[in-house]
Amino acid sequence: MTSTERKFTSVEICAGAGGQAVGLHNAGFRHLALIEIDKDACTTLNTNVARKRQEWGDCKVIEADLREFDATVLHLKPGELDLLAGGVPCPPFSAAGKQLGRDDERDLFPTMLELIDLLEPKAVMIENVRGLLEPEHKFREYREEILQRLELMGYRKCYWKVLEAKNYGVPQLRPRAILVAMKAEYANHFVWSEPEKRPLKTVAKVLEDSMRARYGAIEDPRADEAFKKWFKNASKDVAPTLVGGSKKHGGADLGPTRAKKAWKELGVCGLGVANEPHEMKDMERDLFADAGPKLTVSQAALIQGFPADWEFTGRKTAAYRQVGNAFPPPVAQAVGAQIIAALEAALTATEAKSEDVLFSKPEPSNVAGAETADCFGDLEGAHIR
Repeated sequence: MTSTERKFTSVEICAGAGGQAVGLHNAGFRHLALIEIDKDACTTLNTNVARKRQEWGDCKVIEADLREFDATVLHLKPGELDLLAGGVPCPPFSAAGKQLGRDDERDLFPTMLELIDLLEPKAVMIENVRGLLEPEHKFREYREEILQRLELMGYRKCYWKVLEAKNYGVPQLRPRAILVAMKAEYANHFVWSEPEKRPLKTVAKVLEDSMRARYGAIEDPRADEAFKKWFKNASKDVAPTLVGGSKKHGGADLGPTRAKKAWKELGVCGLGVANEPHEMKDMERDLFADAGPKLTVSQAALIQGFPADWEFTGRKTAAYRQVGNAFPPPVAQAVGAQIIAALEAALTATEAKSEDVLFSKPEPSNVAGAETADCFGDLEGAHIR
């Protein structure tokens, strides 16, 4: 589908390396702008949008701090935008970020609400960590305050829901809290649909080709046996949650101690990230560690559900962080498709109503000289000037 064939528009904040953007694009949205503060992530977005210009059209990548962002550069009138989406920073609500909530300077919910108030999009989609909803009591007051603000702005059916990525074809345990809110005229058409029942995608199923290619690219008598051992272990289950980390910490790895243990059971070494095959410098480190091979950045992206042709720019650690912090595209696509279905249904209902009015014939009045007030129904207490 080309850009011009896409009926519904979107703007995304905190776009990162494009996980949510890819998913919403696949659902059918035409992105007008992707806003992100990280320079490396913006380069990734620009690289891919430029390569896919026919599909992505004139989508703008804007490098900006959302708290200083001037929305007038979007040139949008209030109510013109179909969807405002974004994954506001997770640390204020994650265990690793100490769950400071509204007291965390990284909390961008207030900024997001200001942008919603300014743009008045037909639909809103916000993604965050499950910690925002669990334990249920910790941020209850804050969640309710956000919903109340949205309702005051005319949004209805404001839902919080936890979606598990593995149920959407992503080979990973990655529960995310999703908020969807829609303007009143669209809200009744929105329905959360359960994910399609299907077998889980294991790590082996998703990485088989790429891992076979990595071992096949070297001349080592251990390669064939090492691949078979990895494949057997990786066929057991989906992956633990990929962790992107932050710039305050050291090099990239696949998460805390518990996650590394889970990766080891899947035949993967979580103590770092491997170089891509054409850049491999240390075969022992990348392919023959005691726990198994390390993942490359491109393999981590497949674990997140990115398409194989999505490129990540920057040095290895920066690129891996972009991947690890992403929202899995298949989950974003599923929610985006439900939002589009609601917008389509509302549009169809409006068109049908207009046709009924256009072609219907007024019934003749049974009372000659009926009072003018009867045309307006019961006007008791009304003030007409």
